[in-house]
Amino acid sequence: MTANATLLMLACSATAHIIMTCVIALYARHKIQYLCLAWVNGIFGFTLIGATFFSETITCGQPGILHPMALLFLVATCYLQSIYPLSIPMPGFLQWARMWKYAFPAILLIVIYLTLLLLGGELVVLRNLKDIVDNLIASDVLLRLAALALSIYYTINIFRLPHRMAHHANVPRYLLGYCFFLGLSVVYYTFMTIVYTPVVLAVYLGIFTLLNMYLCLRTLETIALSLSKPGIAEVKVAPSDEVIEQAEKEDFNEANLQRFQRIEYWMQNNKEEWTDNTFGRDRLCKEIGYNRHLVLQSVRSQGYNNIHDYINTYRVRELKRLIEKHAITNLSECQCAGFGAIKTAKTCFERIEGESLDSFIKANAAGHQS
Repeated sequence: MTANATLLMLACSATAHIIMTCVIALYARHKIQYLCLAWVNGIFGFTLIGATFFSETITCGQPGILHPMALLFLVATCYLQSIYPLSIPMPGFLQWARMWKYAFPAILLIVIYLTLLLLGGELVVLRNLKDIVDNLIASDVLLRLAALALSIYYTINIFRLPHRMAHHANVPRYLLGYCFFLGLSVVYYTFMTIVYTPVVLAVYLGIFTLLNMYLCLRTLETIALSLSKPGIAEVKVAPSDEVIEQAEKEDFNEANLQRFQRIEYWMQNNKEEWTDNTFGRDRLCKEIGYNRHLVLQSVRSQGYNNIHDYINTYRVRELKRLIEKHAITNLSECQCAGFGAIKTAKTCFERIEGESLDSFIKANAAGHQS
């Protein structure tokens, strides 16, 4: 592996982290739980930028095992990765006093080690286990072992994250799996500090970057799904085939709008169809007379994520109407609006309306009784 390849690898990873930082920082201005994610990705990004200046040393160097720079980076990374997944479901977890107490051992260790280096402390080159035993009382080796022990402590906390978050109902499922693979990546990095080669480092950087990109993209997906959906406007007359054909020749966006209005007209006049829980994408396409691609293109042009999301918007509106009329008074009756399962009804209602279905039913029942 050449120094240029290492430089390219570090630059790509740094660029990805800086871009993620900028995007998440915009959302963090409105939701505090994304602030830690932005900060940590920024730290990783600028650290990787700094590492690009040492690409030749990283490629050609012979650091031996448990190199101090690799260990100090491991301590910092383990600490940061053991806190920022918690910031999304539990922003209150990141209290300054608690984080300072949790970070203090890592900060103290890094400060002591860097101070010893600045004062001319001697670095011991460790090639094998025998070298560690022979130099066990050297301050350099003791600090390295302390760094390794502290990293293991933070790594254990990473593996404990799914258990800690499972007690909170608002934790996205993807976070639980993410934390497990995050722990595995840290274990792999610990292995790399012992058996170092540029190729092993390249594999780790790839895993590290992809994991952080995954969390960033899933976070953005969650934000996108929570955006307000377009309102449903009544369509009294469906556009004719001639109008749609003319729009297709003149204006792509207008053609999508006209097709969407035809879909809207059918949905608004065939409630008995989509309140059947077997009704789905294929039946809608068959009734409208468009293929799946055209229907998807039309609903997406008006702000819906997909065809199922569009159909469920109608079902949620119908469910809300029935609850407000007190025709539905408990969750077991929610399937009459077209949902195949209570869990689906609850998920769709919360995503579209921004509040839980249980609380909406309770609020309307209380208002009816009063």
